[in-house]
Amino acid sequence: MSEQSRPPRRPAKPYRRPQRDPVRILAFEALRAVDERDAYANLVLPPLLRKARENGDFDTRDAALATELVYGTLRRQGTYDAVIAACVDRPLREVDPPVLDVLSLGVHQLLGTRIPTHAAVSASVELARVVLGDGRAKFVNAVLRKVARDDLQGWIEKVAPPYDEDPEDHLAVVHSHPRWVVSALWDSLGGGRAGIEELLAADNERPEVTLVARPGRATAEELLREDAAVPGRWSPYAVRLAEGGEPGAVEAVREGRAGVQDEGSQLVALALANVPLDGPDGKWLDGCAGPGGKAALLGALAAERGAVLLASEKQPHRAGLVEKALHGNPGPYQVIAADGTRPPWRPGSFDRVLMDVPCTGLGALRRRPEARWRRRPEDLDNFAPLQRSLLRTALDSVRVGGVVGYATCSPHLAETRAVVADVLKQHPDAELIDARPLLPGVPDLGEGPDIQLWPHIHGTDAMYLALIRRTA
Repeated sequence: MSEQSRPPRRPAKPYRRPQRDPVRILAFEALRAVDERDAYANLVLPPLLRKARENGDFDTRDAALATELVYGTLRRQGTYDAVIAACVDRPLREVDPPVLDVLSLGVHQLLGTRIPTHAAVSASVELARVVLGDGRAKFVNAVLRKVARDDLQGWIEKVAPPYDEDPEDHLAVVHSHPRWVVSALWDSLGGGRAGIEELLAADNERPEVTLVARPGRATAEELLREDAAVPGRWSPYAVRLAEGGEPGAVEAVREGRAGVQDEGSQLVALALANVPLDGPDGKWLDGCAGPGGKAALLGALAAERGAVLLASEKQPHRAGLVEKALHGNPGPYQVIAADGTRPPWRPGSFDRVLMDVPCTGLGALRRRPEARWRRRPEDLDNFAPLQRSLLRTALDSVRVGGVVGYATCSPHLAETRAVVADVLKQHPDAELIDARPLLPGVPDLGEGPDIQLWPHIHGTDAMYLALIRRTA
């Protein structure tokens, strides 16, 4: 063909720079921090949002969308991984983590929000161009277009095994929990399919913000005058903020007279404080006090009775948080940095002891959804010696006739009843007391004598409490 007969070449399409979307870039940065640094979203996200507001990049709606993208993606990560795996031609472990984060954000927009399909795909591809480059953006585009062919229910029917063939794996995919966590929660809860489905679904719901009015410094009535405030369900000091309520805007919270505290955490402190005692009741101990929510409530309750609280926390920086929470307490208190397994106080020094021990945190998956993917079954073995040692310290620290509260933010039987049973075998001088009557009005507390709270039943974290009296 001669030069004259050739068709003219089309001019090259000019390169278009990717559009920067501050909301999705922030959500991606938060997910990367969770993945790379083992950070918790509830600690990473607030400073990112604050900086975006200060820079003028965000308004209230932007912050709400970024929050939904981060938490929604983390809560549904297991389900979304199964969907993505069905749409790529390689194992997920071979997909670069930053690419997987962009894909997960896109899948959540497609399957977990009302964002239109075209907008969800195009926004995710633009994000990929900004943070990954044009080459990998094409991969993101291809995968998300496959995902967009069906809705969430349709994908679940494709990627989840039938319930009748493998109940635990079915629930793990449908409700986005590791299989071992599903199994452990089911063992702790007991019962059939309905209860465990309700519990797993509750773990994926956005938790309410709950405030505590610290006795002697604030009242629930004062907090209820705030916009979007409604009474707590069970604690007389609890006030819940409806969606969009901002704790930092509440004057009593800013002044430290009130705080943010899950109602289950409040109930644990109240039950310990409500145990009738014979003899003196002037010395209380919070043996694992960080970050200070229970200590602040216990300190206020102790002050009403003329008692003194000692709040002990091993980590100095967490002891500082306890000091901040207790600052302004109406009665005397002391905060120390000390190892609860080697306490500096004398045996039998206290009338009431709370030991809220370190644990897997499986009871707070609503607030820390990433914890379900971070924890492993072997973590139970790592925590077990410490939990038993701390409970033994608590029993040694309380006087004869005094009471110990053993608490965990986990419903796992290996962290709750197994610990209590093992330690009591070595302490014939102690006995369990029925904790249920100490929380009047709170329903469905189980067969006792210990207490297990549940998100789907009580609207709280899955807190566990055993009350033990020193008898000799």
